[in-house]
Amino acid sequence: MTDIRLYMFQSGSLKCKLHNIKMNEGNGADYEIPVPFFLITHPKGHTIIDGGNAVEVATDPRGHWGRICDVYWPVMTEEDGCVAQLARLGIRPEDVRYVLQSHLHLDHTGAIGRFPNATHIVQRAEYEYAYTPDWFAAGGYIRRDFDRPGLKWQFLNGIADDHYDLYGDGVLTTLFTPGHAPGHMSFLVRLPGTGATLLTIDAAYTLDHWEERSLPGFLTSTIDSVRSVQKLRVLAERTGARIVTGHDPEAWASFPQAPAFYD
Repeated sequence: MTDIRLYMFQSGSLKCKLHNIKMNEGNGADYEIPVPFFLITHPKGHTIIDGGNAVEVATDPRGHWGRICDVYWPVMTEEDGCVAQLARLGIRPEDVRYVLQSHLHLDHTGAIGRFPNATHIVQRAEYEYAYTPDWFAAGGYIRRDFDRPGLKWQFLNGIADDHYDLYGDGVLTTLFTPGHAPGHMSFLVRLPGTGATLLTIDAAYTLDHWEERSLPGFLTSTIDSVRSVQKLRVLAERTGARIVTGHDPEAWASFPQAPAFYD
């Protein structure tokens, strides 16, 4: 498979409360969010963006995640794991060249260490913070997901590496969008046929965040979160990009999921 395509996958869902997603909203109401991840196929090698939940939580949520399960409960099967989903497209673990991490929270690290030929790309600030998070953020980082021997890492450096062009052809560009996490990245995907798609990831969980009606339920900097959305909105207007937010149940349902694709 050498065509340039964008595939969207769902690695199960998370049960939580509305206020976990939209700050101070919902009065304790239950809420369930999708856990997306993405695949870019490309002649220079395939790229996984994030990877969703680690497949281990399909069978032993508390054993793998611990007390954070009291806040976010994963709903998934082993078939929802990223390796199994790519296998259904005929893509072997050896076929993946890059694992691109928006950040290192537990619902985004499902691909790390599962693709033996892959370079793992992340912001240096995010990697370092994941090992020494502040107390309020510690539950979101599951060290066993990313602290694995033998991995090949490539680190990006904030504004200095903003708009990093992964393939050198404009197809996949990283965007430094801190706030939700210190080293958070979003991604601009430009496809030959269907044009630009902006993957906000957790810079904007939902369209309410995107449209500046709500703050995310979790963040490390409110100011950075707001300014990252403003930055992405300018880019979206300039490129006419399709907007894909990080965990919006209603919006996510409107996108074609693998094996369907954009090209």
